[in-house]
Amino acid sequence: MVNFVAIQKPLLHGLMKMAGVRQYTVEIEPGTIMSFWVPSEIVKRKPKKGEYLCPPDVEKPSKPAVVLVHGFAAEGVVTWQFQVGALTKKYAVYVPDLIFFGGSMSTRDERSPAFQAECLVMGLRKLGVEKCTVVGFSYGGMVAFKMSELYPDFVQGMVISGSILAMTDSLSQDTLHDLGFSSSSELLLPTNPKGLKALQSVAMYRKFWFPDRFHKDFLEVMFTNRKERAELLEGLIVSNKDATIPCFSQRIHLLWGEKDQIFKVELAQEMKEQLGENATVEGIRKAGHLAHLERPCIYNRRLKRFLASLHEKGAKN
Repeated sequence: MVNFVAIQKPLLHGLMKMAGVRQYTVEIEPGTIMSFWVPSEIVKRKPKKGEYLCPPDVEKPSKPAVVLVHGFAAEGVVTWQFQVGALTKKYAVYVPDLIFFGGSMSTRDERSPAFQAECLVMGLRKLGVEKCTVVGFSYGGMVAFKMSELYPDFVQGMVISGSILAMTDSLSQDTLHDLGFSSSSELLLPTNPKGLKALQSVAMYRKFWFPDRFHKDFLEVMFTNRKERAELLEGLIVSNKDATIPCFSQRIHLLWGEKDQIFKVELAQEMKEQLGENATVEGIRKAGHLAHLERPCIYNRRLKRFLASLHEKGAKN
């Protein structure tokens, strides 16, 4: 039987190519590979079938690098399909699939956001990126925070949407209780259309109807590597006593759906106070957790405004 989500992927990939990015695989280390959508102009020689894109085949980007890091329910270009084309004129856009999403895999046992951050930075460096701005959504926001903490000279700035610094055990319990779920896996790793509809319901401000067939097909295509992803969710949780707030030198813009039910806008306000004067917060009306998909024009306009201010300041310095 035809999977309607699967047959739409070539169309989406075609649109990404028209926007100026191409998909390649990078070997991070033996046993670990990562899929990236990268600017077409940086690739000097396309690798042959079975080969990985590596440093001799790429050159440094001529435009400021922007890295779009996806959340837990979909891979890179599905998450950022409305942002890529809006950014490629002025920025070198990189869209990774985190480990155990899309074509990215690893034989290593690590499952923490720090592991994802390490792999992502290693891959970007192999692609010629020396500095970048990271845009992280939900799970990808936690990876972005960890990238900035561990590699402060590599990350120039951050835009974070619907995410937090770290998922403490108490915050995890409170969030799940408020949403009516018993575990992170029940929320983020649905096994049937009913579960996916429940996730969609809490993630979106607008209520859209999709047939069960679409939900079934989406589950089949997007929710692979379930065992490893369940382990990633376990690796997110940190004890309250171990939770710390790093001192970030980068500018951080918290761009939030005002109706986010998963990480409410009040959490963003609290996080801004914790992060200090380098942090700003901006809400998007009539948008939930998926603000970048629900209100892409407004999201893109505000994202580009922050990026422009960041790089104008950098040019003056």
